[in-house]
Amino acid sequence: MPQIVILPHPVLCPEGAVIDAPSGKTLCDAMLDSDVDIEHACEKSCACTTCHVVIREGFNTLNEPTDKEEDLLDMAWGLEATSRLSCQVVLGEDDLTVEIPKYTINHASENH
Repeated sequence: MPQIVILPHPVLCPEGAVIDAPSGKTLCDAMLDSDVDIEHACEKSCACTTCHVVIREGFNTLNEPTDKEEDLLDMAWGLEATSRLSCQVVLGEDDLTVEIPKYTINHASENH
């Protein structure tokens, strides 16, 4: 069972978190199950970028992103080489360190 370290986020996880989640679960579901309320405007269907995360450790151990995920990531705020959509990351056996970006492009949640 991998251990996931969530780095502090000023709103979603101010203290940071360390969670254990079963292999085969998505990173998004693991965070939601552990009360880290990451946005997922498309209901985890790989149709938006609101669940964008940056994998700080363990990136090379993850499943490969699909072309659709990579196309969506091009629109994400704060894109980095180790960015992923958490709804598309399937947890394996390896530990991860994850950073949730400060902003998303979800206009509804940003009161636009």
